[in-house]
Parts: sequence; C-alpha cells; structure tokens
Amino acid sequence: MNKQELTSLVAEILSQMNTGEPAVKGSDYKPASPEPVRKGTDYADGDFVPDVTELDLRKLYLTEGAENEEKFRKMKMKTPARLGSGRAGARYKTLTMLRFRADHAAAQDSVFSQVSEDFAKENGLVAVQTECQSKDEYLTRPDKGRRFDSENEKMIRDAIIEKPTVQIVIGDGLSSAAITANAMDCLAALKDGLKLRGIQTGKELFVRYCRVGAGDAVGDITGCELVCVLVGERPGLVTDKSMSAYITYKPYTGVSESARTVVSNIHAQGTPAVEAGAYIAELIETILRKKVSGVGLHAEVK
Repeated sequence: MNKQELTSLVAEILSQMNTGEPAVKGSDYKPASPEPVRKGTDYADGDFVPDVTELDLRKLYLTEGAENEEKFRKMKMKTPARLGSGRAGARYKTLTMLRFRADHAAAQDSVFSQVSEDFAKENGLVAVQTECQSKDEYLTRPDKGRRFDSENEKMIRDAIIEKPTVQIVIGDGLSSAAITANAMDCLAALKDGLKLRGIQTGKELFVRYCRVGAGDAVGDITGCELVCVLVGERPGLVTDKSMSAYITYKPYTGVSESARTVVSNIHAQGTPAVEAGAYIAELIETILRKKVSGVGLHAEVK
C-alpha cells in the first residue's frame, strides 16, 4: 500500500466517523430482567418525611418471601434486635439504614448532651459536681468522675448532717436522656418502697459528670450504710434512655466492683422506671438484712 492509498483509506474512515454511524452496529439492548418499578409514597415533594425513630423495631418487618413469616414476626415481638431487616440486592434496605443511622445519632447526642441546669432545683435535689469541669474531661478522665473536690464535699456534708441508712444518688452518667426520662419516676417509687419498710434515707443528691464510683466517695463523706446510684448508662442502638441502679453495701473508695448489685435496662422498652423503683426498694431491704451486696449476696441467697 503506497502513500496515496493509505491517505484514501484514512479519509474514508474519517468520513464514516463524521456520519455518527458505527462501522459495526451492535445488537439492540434487551434487559435480562424487568426494571424495578418505583413505589409511590404517602407524601409529596416538600412534605416532612415521617420520623423513622417512631417505628417499633419489634413490628418493623421488611423480609420478603420468608418461609414462615408468622413465626418470624412472633420471634421479633420478643426482642428489639434488628431481625427481619430485609435487603436490596447485597445491601440493606433504605428504611433499615435510615433507622440505624437515626439510632446511632441519638446515642451520640445522648452522650454529649447535658442534663438541664434546672433539673436538680426543679426536683428538690442537692446539686453537686465531681472533679470534672466539662463533658470532654468527663469522657476522657473517668477517675475524676469518681471524686469530689473539697467544695463539693462540704456541700454534701452540709446537706446530709445525720448518717443515713440509705443514700440515694442520681448521676447523669453517659446518658442525660436516661436520667430525664426515668430518674424521677424511679426515685418516687423507690422512696415510697423504702418508707413503707421503715428504712431511713438521706437528702437525695444529683451529681453532674458522675461515674458509678462517685457513690463510693459519697459513702466516705456521709458514712451511709448503703448507697444506691441511679445513673445513665452508655446508650446503644436499641435505646438512648437506659438507666441502671448500682447498689453497694458499706461503700468506700476502692471497693471491689463485684461488691455491687446492679439493676439494669431501666427504660420504657425494658423494665419501666416505676416498676424498677419498687423492685430496688425490695432489693435494698434484702441487702440490709443480709449485710452484703454484689456476688456475696447471690451466694448468701443460695
């Protein structure tokens, strides 16, 4: 092929490219399966999207083509675990992912938010604070959340003059939402239960930036026979409002963790606050009678 023939060939190719028609035409496109049809929604553009956190996880069933849907639903009603979440191909469904992210955000917000400054005053509690000066310090220095400075120690001594049998402490802990939602209802039932049993209590304390060990320091300061700490627990994806009660007989700084009796999962989806308060009062009576808490109590009961 000489230069003239090569030039003619290139010109021919360029002319075909300019027409927009390929030299070799592919076959017509035919989908292997029908394209998915977009489902309609109950709201229009501009409307507020429904709050996915209002959906009951026990009733949220998204699995398609289950072998036995009835039994699957019955199983789900016994747990808030994320069962029957369904899938879109290899991924979670959109609703499943949105609910997961919403619950995760609520958990984070609960850790970093604060109990209202007026909470103690509005509920007749003595407000004190551990050595922590901020939420960041509380999260990074757990040791400071177990101690009080001299000023706060004096406030506790001034408020609780007589040595109480039972000292109740409400601490914000790792979930401010848990305390706001449950603490006062639980406290009311607890105090009623102790009063019916003739058990004397000191003036209730509200401790900001509180770790469980702050109750041990309260034991050192007041000389109480037993301390009960109601504290917000580390929030999870089921709820950001879980509170626990840590009960310690003869509390003192450095007491073993195994010496505590714990009542956990106090929230609307677990043990309701009022029911928990009544149970804690009964438990405290048993501990005072047995003169031991924690693993020693369980051994004593057996």
